[in-house]
Amino acid sequence: MDVTRLGTLGVWTWLDAWSANRAAEFARRVEALGYGALWLPEAVGRDPFAFLGFLAARTERLVLATGIANIYARDPMTMQATRKTLGELSRGRFVLGLGVSHTHLVTGVRGHEYGKPVTTMRNYLEAMDKALYRGPEPEEEVPVVLAALRPRMLALAAERARGAHPYFVPPEHTARAREILGPDAWLCPEQMVLRVTDPSEARRLARQSMAIYAGLPNYQNNLRWLGFDESDWSGEISDRLVDAIVAWGDEEAIRSRIQAHLDAGANHVAIQPLHREGRPEPDVELLEALSPGAAA
Repeated sequence: MDVTRLGTLGVWTWLDAWSANRAAEFARRVEALGYGALWLPEAVGRDPFAFLGFLAARTERLVLATGIANIYARDPMTMQATRKTLGELSRGRFVLGLGVSHTHLVTGVRGHEYGKPVTTMRNYLEAMDKALYRGPEPEEEVPVVLAALRPRMLALAAERARGAHPYFVPPEHTARAREILGPDAWLCPEQMVLRVTDPSEARRLARQSMAIYAGLPNYQNNLRWLGFDESDWSGEISDRLVDAIVAWGDEEAIRSRIQAHLDAGANHVAIQPLHREGRPEPDVELLEALSPGAAA
């Protein structure tokens, strides 16, 4: 798969609040609007691979991606089999996004020992490469991207994967990531977007969506690398951090943030359309307004 297959704009969202049939209708709507890819996360809800297989059978062109799948949830042999199976069944429309997740999910929820992130990911990718698989091969190799934030994981993403899928990052991170990845690796950042123009209400809703991430050490360490500090997330999340992570405002402001990522070196931006009423579902009207067709 060439990165152009993703298009410059995709959608990242949670769909666990919806029935499977409603999610399929949403995926078809995303496809019809001209978005190149739909990225789904993994945490404590639906299995992302079974779900993406369901959506693949109900769409035609849309690329389906994990953003991201937790490497502690499956051994490398199982992950390689899943990668190849979905690549085959989706007819080349699958991207495998992998990440090391977070200590509280790996140790506290899953009961595994959380290893050194870069070493663990490197060993995992090497084991995937060596894994035995005797099922039908997909017509083309399924791309792997890593949930990479800081220099060492970004370097690994360029060395051992197709590229990186950073989450919870501003365009400044995209520029740094491109320098580390080099010119050829894929760079597909996620960007939260919110169509609310009142600053107070927009930041209130943004903080609601940011709260869990701002408390996680992996994201905090990345934010420190970008020049933020504990004053930005201890207590109420600071305005400057909110404004850096969430693109809020009117359509023009949101489009400007998306373009900032592209100008900084992103190949593809996966927008997460936060609901303007704070509901745990994507803002479909915003996706319609920002669709590649509407942008043209």
